[in-house]
Amino acid sequence: MNQMVAFLPLLIVMGAFMFFASRRQKRAMQATIDLHESLQVGDRVHTTSGMQATITGITDDTVDLEIAPGVVTTWMKLAVRDKIESEDLTAEAAVEQAVEGA
Repeated sequence: MNQMVAFLPLLIVMGAFMFFASRRQKRAMQATIDLHESLQVGDRVHTTSGMQATITGITDDTVDLEIAPGVVTTWMKLAVRDKIESEDLTAEAAVEQAVEGA
């Protein structure tokens, strides 16, 4: 009986760790689902492989991405990591201008 009482704090700490870890994972999964449901034609996105592209078409499981003018490839929606927001595009354009001007 005394040995079981000694392990009780360890069990409580392990249980709390597992609870918080699972909640964090659920939040991350929900954020990914929300992102994929919010995708629209014309959005600029990053893929999980680091490519930047513009969405030209969407189905239930796939997106058509224009990776260069006139070059469209089909990707699974799961490959879309995040959207490129407008302020990111402005900063990107400024960097490109600086490189071209140099």
